[in-house]
Order: sequence, then structure tokens, then C-alpha cells
Amino acid sequence: MTDIRTVSSREAFANRWLRLREDEIEYADGTRGIYTVVEKKDFALVVPWTGDGYWLVEQYRYALGRREWEFPQGAWPDGASGTAAELAAAELAEEAGLTAGAMRHLGRLNSAAGYAANAFDVFLATDLVEGEPQREATEADMVHRWFPTAELHAMIADGTFRDSHSLAALALVQLIG
Repeated sequence: MTDIRTVSSREAFANRWLRLREDEIEYADGTRGIYTVVEKKDFALVVPWTGDGYWLVEQYRYALGRREWEFPQGAWPDGASGTAAELAAAELAEEAGLTAGAMRHLGRLNSAAGYAANAFDVFLATDLVEGEPQREATEADMVHRWFPTAELHAMIADGTFRDSHSLAALALVQLIG
């Protein structure tokens, strides 16, 4: 049962990274309104675990105006495609220079269901082999580092590690990983 009916839809903005759609909607009681939806590519997020800790990447996040620690994550570039597992492996190698001997799919989560239509697949990567990252030009400032589990937990507690997708992925790791 649909609680909201789309009356009309128009593209308000689009570029190579996202599409902004504005829908005129009608609720079950006949009330009308506008709903704006961000359409982005689905992505993969990989949680690299080795020993008693995790590999993280840090980069400048323009929208926030600061550098942020997070797990490697990303979408296929234009013209490329593959499975979610292949994307996770590619992002792991690209951003952290790591290759996983084992990659386990933990689940699929919504990115931001209140306004975005995309989702992401979460993978736990283990049996890691270190190599050189193959970062894109937009990731040139990225760094990667291994953190003991206790230090990551302290970063969560003090607000240093706050990427919502990474925190949700870590919850999956701790619950079912």
C-alpha cells in the first residue's frame, strides 16, 4: 500500500554525480506537497579488519569543511560497472592499497532514506595484504592508517570518527561479522 502518490515529477538539477528530482505528491487524505529526492549511484563500503584493528582513510570533505576518518567507500566511475563485491575490492585497493584474501557481504543499507534514493553494500575484508593505493585525482589528499579497536572506539566516543555510513557498517560488523 502506498501512502503517498506522485502527481508529477521534474528534474531540478543534474550533474555527473547526482540528480535532484522534485516531485509533486499527494497524501492519502488528499493533501498535496512537494518532495525533493537526491538520486546518486549506489556504492560499496568496505571494513578492512586485521589483527585487533581496522584500516581507515582520511580525506577532506568539502561540504563539512574538514578532514574526516571513514572506511573506504565509493561508487563506480562513469563508464565502469561490476558487482558490489568487485566495487568493494576496487575501493579497498584504490583508497588504502589493500587486497583482501576474504571479503564477506554483511548487508545492504539505505544511505539517507529521508531524502536520497541510493543504498550501499557493506563488506568485511580480512586476510589483508598491503600495497600502494591507486587513488583518483580527487583523492590525492587521502591518507590511510591502521587503528587498534580500542582507539577506534575512543575516536567514536570523542567525535573524531563520525561518518554515519562507516558507523552503521561497524555496527553490522559487531552484530553479525
